[in-house]
Amino acid sequence: MRSDQRIAAAVIGVGYLGKFHAEKYAASDKANLVAVVDDHPDRAREIGAIMETDGVTDYRELFGRVQCVSIAVPTRFHHGVARDCLNAGIDVLVEKPLAVTLSEAQDLVELAKSNNCILQVGHLERFNPAIRRLEGVIKEPKFVECHRLAPFVERGTDVDVVLDLMIHDIDVIASLVRSPVTRVEAVGVPVLTERPDIANARLLFANGCIANVTASRVSIKRERKVRFFQPDAYISIDYDQRRAQIIYKPKPGAGWLDVRGENVEFKEGDALADEIDSFLDCVRTRAVPLVSGVDGLNALEIASLIRAQL
Repeated sequence: MRSDQRIAAAVIGVGYLGKFHAEKYAASDKANLVAVVDDHPDRAREIGAIMETDGVTDYRELFGRVQCVSIAVPTRFHHGVARDCLNAGIDVLVEKPLAVTLSEAQDLVELAKSNNCILQVGHLERFNPAIRRLEGVIKEPKFVECHRLAPFVERGTDVDVVLDLMIHDIDVIASLVRSPVTRVEAVGVPVLTERPDIANARLLFANGCIANVTASRVSIKRERKVRFFQPDAYISIDYDQRRAQIIYKPKPGAGWLDVRGENVEFKEGDALADEIDSFLDCVRTRAVPLVSGVDGLNALEIASLIRAQL
């Protein structure tokens, strides 16, 4: 694609995660990284120099210069920054969660609609090769069990573990079950911060599916696994090992010796690059994102039900 056809883009907030966003835009032949923004001047200049683009401290300097932005600032600033960008007619990819509160999230969804802007939420697991590969296999699950465990890092501790980690699985489950949540039971415990660092939630959906979801950011080792039980199969996914196992139910009249299984291996992939590439396609074609603002709002609604019980 010629440089004059590339989409003018910027990244607001170039800390740990925002830096990766900037790298993906800089490497994309669909985008022209116009600037990076950070309220720490030294950081803005440093990342700008690395990406060979402008480094600025005020995101409002982008208005009139860019068509789209990634927003990777701390969660408490998502609403204010995204609101200003949407009101300026800029398409937005905002890191998860969409906002801190439901009212803020609803406001962003409505602003995107009224301003005819793309609003995508950075629920990265939707672009995980395992989930993309098995979307057509996972059908009408009756029970889901998830474990997302990680060692402690200070990054992300401005929110509790539900908004930090569990919301990844909430979004994936909601996208596959496709039914409203009718009841929630949850417990959470603060360990190293003032907010819950370990949480477990049991979700009952209107269609009868039950999901048991555990998240921890104070574990000794990292683990990211999910299992689906459905009428025709059992599906186990290990995100970290990049593999899945599918056990199919025998046909009527067959015995247990006729049970057949399939092991599926996944390439490492680059979910963030795929996410940004998809966002840029939506900016160009005006298509609804794979993870829209409405999807982000739905995940936040479920997360809020869980957090209310912690």
